[in-house]
Amino acid sequence: MSFPLLTATAALPAIGAIVTAAVPATRRTAAKWLALLVSLATLALAVAILVRFDPDGDRYQLTESHSWIAEFGVRYDLGVDGIAVALIALTALLIPFIILAGWHDADPLETGSKRWRPTQGFFALILAVEAMVILSFEATDVFLFYIFFEAMLIPMYFLIGGFGDRAHQHGEEVASTQRSYAAVKFLLYNLVGGLIMLAAVIGLYVVAGNFSLPEIAEARANGSLEMATSTERWLFSGFFFAFAVKAPLWPLHTWLPNAMGEATAPVAVLITAVVDKVGTFAMLRFCLGLFPEASKWATPAVLVLALISIIYGALLAVGQRDMKRLVAYASISHFGFIIMGIFAMTSQGQSGATLYMVNHGLSTAALMLVAGFLISRRGSRLIADYGGVQKVAPVLAGTFLIGGLATLSLPGLAPFVSEFLVLVGTYASYPVVGIIATFGIVLAALYTLVLYQRTMTGPVKPEVATMPDLRVRELAVVAPLVVLLIFLGVYPKPVTDIVNPAVEHTMSDVQKKDPQPEVEAAK
Repeated sequence: MSFPLLTATAALPAIGAIVTAAVPATRRTAAKWLALLVSLATLALAVAILVRFDPDGDRYQLTESHSWIAEFGVRYDLGVDGIAVALIALTALLIPFIILAGWHDADPLETGSKRWRPTQGFFALILAVEAMVILSFEATDVFLFYIFFEAMLIPMYFLIGGFGDRAHQHGEEVASTQRSYAAVKFLLYNLVGGLIMLAAVIGLYVVAGNFSLPEIAEARANGSLEMATSTERWLFSGFFFAFAVKAPLWPLHTWLPNAMGEATAPVAVLITAVVDKVGTFAMLRFCLGLFPEASKWATPAVLVLALISIIYGALLAVGQRDMKRLVAYASISHFGFIIMGIFAMTSQGQSGATLYMVNHGLSTAALMLVAGFLISRRGSRLIADYGGVQKVAPVLAGTFLIGGLATLSLPGLAPFVSEFLVLVGTYASYPVVGIIATFGIVLAALYTLVLYQRTMTGPVKPEVATMPDLRVRELAVVAPLVVLLIFLGVYPKPVTDIVNPAVEHTMSDVQKKDPQPEVEAAK
């Protein structure tokens, strides 16, 4: 029996979460180091998955299958394709940076105070989220996926509501109320989506007789399983609704700005760079894989919603006064690009969307974490409270600029390649949608450069005159992200080589081929 690598990659942070939570409250530093070491060990296992995965091999690899709830046909089935491998690697890579960036976020509220914040709980919850996200990427049993898709809401609820941003303008009591509101809104939105999906999962079992994604997809392909058109569309709608909430797609997005604004910067990164990717990943794996005809039927409506997300999110980002909410609305715009690429139904669009998931995770992490370091120094999230930072903290300002330029998809940085592929792939099938979406790029340049200008340039405000530059721990967080943004910007091949074969399988599921160019290339 081979080593269960996929189970180990998810089990390690789960066990680490339990052990970290059990560390005595007086041993805060020990809890931090334990969580960091567990996250690094998980990263090593994720690298092992990358090494063992063969892009030209079977669609699902490193598979594991065990009977679980035999009476209902539920199995513990795991397997990864190229898209899942890329997102597992992204998750495992970001968690150590999230832990390092949040090193002091759960320390006592006041120096010498007896009011302890459960430091070990903060880091245990992060590891628990990591375990559930990784299992969501690995699960090939629909019911197993649903369990962890929903279960990750619990630790995220406590991370948002229990460990909020200290840089609040209205005092601790008001801050606590707003954190609670953001956490409850996050939970309710996602629970409603999950309940609708549960009904669709049950409906799928009634129709198919099992929960196995590969078996159902194969049966759909060879004609041994037929669904009535109306049934398939209803089931697709149930799955898609839950994934659109998680993604988040307009108009189901309103929980995200509240959650990211009230959470600490590392938890905000965990939300948008890690957890939300499960929604877009699931659109590719489950919506297109299980309901190909319904996916094609829904494509025009989904593209319109994605287009609205792109423009709407960017416009609201332009008008934001709160730095973290600006990044949140920018993320809504970026997720619009990802979903547009998925439903463009072209190989360029879907490859670009998958690459965008990885690159958006890196760029948002870089920008939001540096913004978090900036906010922790000044004690304010308001853009107007800053000015002239580049003169007193040039390294901080420089890394902030690179994160911002990556967010606006500057050529030479990683998001540019993915955004270009999405636009090319969309234009090939839906030229009007592709043209309108390009205005999102213009707006991204506007909100990013205005943010940098207002915070980093101009006269030095008295409140930032003594602001220290990035410390060693903070540089250890930001520098690798900057290096990856530049590396994947000039050489994205390591990621595209992994995801492209999986995209070809997805295109085969929906029986779509790329449009032929009107003018053939010269030979």
